[in-house]
Amino acid sequence: MPSAADDVQRHSVHTLVFRSLKRTHDMFLCDQGALPPMDESLELLRRSVKSRDQYGPVLKIVAQNKRKAPIPKNIEMESESLSLPSSTNEITPGALAIAPTSGPIVPPIPTPPPPQSTALVASVPSASASASASVGQQSLVPRRAPTLPRPKWHAPWKLGRVISGHLGWVRCVAVEPANEWFATGSNDRVIKIWDLASGQLKLSLTGHVSAVRGLAVSPRHPYLFSCGEDKQVKCWDLEYNKVIRHYHGHLSACYGLALHPTIDILVTCGRDSTARVWDLRTKANIHTLSGHSNTVASVVCQAAEPQVITGSHDFTIRLWDLAAGKTSCTLTHHKKSVRSLVAHPDLYMFASGAPDNIKQWKCPEGKFVQNLSGHNAIVNCLGVNREGVLVSGADNGTLYFWDWRTGYNFQKLQAPVQPGSMDSEAGVFAMTFDQSGSRLITCDADKTIKIYKEDDTATEETHPVNWRPEILKRRKY
Repeated sequence: MPSAADDVQRHSVHTLVFRSLKRTHDMFLCDQGALPPMDESLELLRRSVKSRDQYGPVLKIVAQNKRKAPIPKNIEMESESLSLPSSTNEITPGALAIAPTSGPIVPPIPTPPPPQSTALVASVPSASASASASVGQQSLVPRRAPTLPRPKWHAPWKLGRVISGHLGWVRCVAVEPANEWFATGSNDRVIKIWDLASGQLKLSLTGHVSAVRGLAVSPRHPYLFSCGEDKQVKCWDLEYNKVIRHYHGHLSACYGLALHPTIDILVTCGRDSTARVWDLRTKANIHTLSGHSNTVASVVCQAAEPQVITGSHDFTIRLWDLAAGKTSCTLTHHKKSVRSLVAHPDLYMFASGAPDNIKQWKCPEGKFVQNLSGHNAIVNCLGVNREGVLVSGADNGTLYFWDWRTGYNFQKLQAPVQPGSMDSEAGVFAMTFDQSGSRLITCDADKTIKIYKEDDTATEETHPVNWRPEILKRRKY
């Protein structure tokens, strides 16, 4: 059987060189200006596809405009010389094609023009013609380049009052729905209730044997809920100022809690890497939301899906299906521990705070919206009001104020050091706005509670928006 080498040796070198020259000549034939003979049907097909692709949205509009207005004879003759149909029901696909730079030009096959009669014009519905004409005008108008929205002007915030009374770090805060008082929990194991208007102490509740880490006031019942590092979750009756229920189940310290706005359930989270759903009245553990691999630091409840959102030290955020007790979505965008979550009071969105970035998300699928970069510290807490002011508090005592819509950082604050406290005790552990959104309450490491308010004397002239949008960075995947 002859081998491949024998087959090659049958041809002379002259034959092989000639074949190589022939292939090279065919490859670079177009560069020499000499084109091979053209197939008219293929060229017409190419032109029709190109015209349909580039001029498709305006073909019918041009045809209707030509039907409405009579074309002068001189223009008609020019159009015939350019092989363009003068008046047709629909322009042929090859009519607006661009002729090739070289080679024979193959004219498209013209279609016979319809008779110019008033009946044909009257048969076209005026509404459809005007609608298509408006669409054509919109398609012909050049689109503007995308612009970044300008941030809304917000008045700067200033420190209004400093409240002292706790003997340890103040770790949590909750405002009563009627906006008359607020409660704070501290490392001194005491829950204190303060008058919001005057800042006077109204009541102290003792019962926890370790630091109090979470507070919530029920809008439908006279109940105050608290949780702490002693694994206990308590329900306080504010009519009798005593504990009426305990919710047992957490295996380690409890770091946060949230009340559902419409259902009588309570959700708590903690160091045992779980979030637990409790029935307020029966104290039953309805669900144990497990899936995180590290401490669950924050939990948020809302009426619409997803009804429970948790942030954890395992760098993830989980959106939970409350009916099934399972994770519906896991967000893995953060590269550091997620220590705080906050839901917008009006928009169907929420924000998460971590040392790497503050991120905004859109519900219900947890779609990422934007990063709020610049607060280069360990972000412990977030707060947002109805005016679109987002505040982040960090371990170094700094407060950054952001415009929710654009992510513009319009103010940076450093709380003043209180007499008798060390410089290192400048952290902000928790914050919340009151029900009106005009007061910001922060819980600090210097054992004080600070209340901030807007500066009434500030205007857009005295504090202008120094907005300089940066070049859009390439998104890294």
